[in-house]
Amino acid sequence: MSAPRSLRPGNPRPLGACWDGKGVNFALFSAHAEKVELCLFDPKGRRETDRIALPEYTDQIWHGYLPDCGPGQLYGYRVHGPYDPAAGHRFNPHKLLIDPYARALSGSITWSDALYGYRTGPGGDTTSPDRRDSARFMPKCVVPSPAPHHERPRKPNRPWSETILYEAHVRGLTRNHPQLPPALRGTFRGLAEPAMIAHLTGLGVTAIELLPIQARLNERALVERGLNNYWGYNPTAYSAPDARFSVGDGAEDFRAMTDRLHESGIEVILDVVYNHTAEAGHLGPTLSFRGIDNASYYALEAGDKRLYQNHSGCGNTLDLAHPRVLQMVLDSLRYWALDMGVDGFRFDLATSLGRRRHGFSADAPFFQAILQDPVLSGVKLIAEPWDLGPGGYRLGGFPPGFSEWNGQFRDTARRFWRGEGGLIGDLASRLTGSSDLFARQGRRPWAGVNYVACHDGFTLKDLVSYETKHNEANGEDNRDGNNVNHSWNCGVEGPSRNKGVVAMRAVQMRNLLTTLFLSQGVPMLQAGDEMGRSQNGNNNAYCQDNETSWIDWDGIDETLVRFTTQLIALRRSHPAFRRARFFTGQPDRLSLTKDIVWITPEGLEMTPQDWAAPFARSLAFAINGGDRGENLDERFLVMMNAYHDAVPYRLPETAPHHRWDLILDTSLPEGFPADPILINGAVPYAVTPRSISVLRLAEENRNRNPAAGEPV
Repeated sequence: MSAPRSLRPGNPRPLGACWDGKGVNFALFSAHAEKVELCLFDPKGRRETDRIALPEYTDQIWHGYLPDCGPGQLYGYRVHGPYDPAAGHRFNPHKLLIDPYARALSGSITWSDALYGYRTGPGGDTTSPDRRDSARFMPKCVVPSPAPHHERPRKPNRPWSETILYEAHVRGLTRNHPQLPPALRGTFRGLAEPAMIAHLTGLGVTAIELLPIQARLNERALVERGLNNYWGYNPTAYSAPDARFSVGDGAEDFRAMTDRLHESGIEVILDVVYNHTAEAGHLGPTLSFRGIDNASYYALEAGDKRLYQNHSGCGNTLDLAHPRVLQMVLDSLRYWALDMGVDGFRFDLATSLGRRRHGFSADAPFFQAILQDPVLSGVKLIAEPWDLGPGGYRLGGFPPGFSEWNGQFRDTARRFWRGEGGLIGDLASRLTGSSDLFARQGRRPWAGVNYVACHDGFTLKDLVSYETKHNEANGEDNRDGNNVNHSWNCGVEGPSRNKGVVAMRAVQMRNLLTTLFLSQGVPMLQAGDEMGRSQNGNNNAYCQDNETSWIDWDGIDETLVRFTTQLIALRRSHPAFRRARFFTGQPDRLSLTKDIVWITPEGLEMTPQDWAAPFARSLAFAINGGDRGENLDERFLVMMNAYHDAVPYRLPETAPHHRWDLILDTSLPEGFPADPILINGAVPYAVTPRSISVLRLAEENRNRNPAAGEPV
């Protein structure tokens, strides 16, 4: 190690490593540390060249300024203080630590016993600190370059009512695309390639929601099984892009991707994991927060501060009630929104973010801070409304300004189409934007993000091909993953050559997609579901960084792609399916026709007795295209039949010459007829078994006008 370099006092703000053109200011929060050492490394990160104590401590922030230091310098911290787990303190200066504000990391974590901050004594006791140096096994933080000042494309700022979400994994979406340069497959740059953007824009999606792209750790148990944390829900540095998605500078690659997507009118939403970190429980490694100030960063058990509150199920929970921890999260979010161009965030296990001493609160500091922030209050905010703590499922309980993943939509749609009875009342609520959950405090239909499949669970194709999970490849004896999937294999488990089974599966996929895209709220499509992607029955592919999770672009279902594209176009073309307000069941002030009418097979408006029928497996409704005078549209009739026999419906308004156009029938191989089929309203219309028919009120002056009573 060379002779120590001296630091000037510097400033306590901003936190992190900040270059001013002449030198770098280093600032690190720790309320309980006794000394903080800045460790500098050679360009390859193999040799520690300097170890310098930060000279100042102001407002619980350790800081110093190093002249003649600039972007690219590798560094880390060693923090001195009490090692007293019973009091919540786990300081150990033998462990090199990642700066919570690091914006880039060089290298990756290599598993070693030296990463653990404790020695295990008799009976599993951890009261003795481990004195092995962990530096050689740790990535090094990189002093960042300032963000470029050139003009960037304007953000699309797509209204919620026009948003079509596409949930994707950067690597899984691009790894096998034959039109991408091999070096760019699996990366941010690959996602920005014309072939990828052409698929997204051609499909009609308006926003891509990316699974975690922040730096993450592969759990030791996975590495020992030859697997890795593919999904990325195990963060180590909240403002650093994961190096596996980059071909050069991670921040530059990410900005380039975002710019190209914005130019194409596509927003970028990040799935972010601020509920826990990769340091796991009290027996986990010391990588960053635990060694910097364990008692401040984590929510500890009040009766035993050796242990962590574990609302995430991953071993620990960040304490967002602490002002400095909350500041770190907000600073990270603003960095992604401002410097990196992100349009919104999906918060993993968001109930954890709103927990206070006595449980979840919609008025928790995190939500209050977000909603008053001039930057963050203006981006798209999506909550996953649950965690594993007491009372963790909070669907509908988040504050105005947040949308929520609507798992109830997923479950109801799946159960209805697998043929369960007695669900039409619940299905009607899901189809109309789940007003029973969200219609309060001025929230709109887009408070609910609807989906039938996401990364966690069966793909759409597997949902109609498997009734039980098949997760053996994960190495956990098929114990992992959800056991309740509400799926139906159409008579055969797994792949089948039976033409009837294959045809039924295709219809069921069209049924589920149609239910999704013709419902009020914000639809979310999982990447690959429009192509018939399968994970061979694995419903928890979090560790499958291979063909199980990667999209097979050479084996896509072109018919399903065309159907999904047309379905999205139908939604985008007709405001009736993406209303700005909830239905009221009352007449529109312009047309004097009810905004929605629920119809029996006899063509009458449904009564309370009809809703209560336990055997009902079909549901029909007519939508008046007006929305309080806004977004005037045509009138549609939607008929859903999950029964195994056809259900004839008398169409409403059955004057002798009244006509409807059949524009969608999921029982058809393509779903959409080449041209609308004119339906005679005077004759009952038979909805084929397990299918959806969508009719549009025909124009009165159509030339085609078959005689009344003509069979249809």
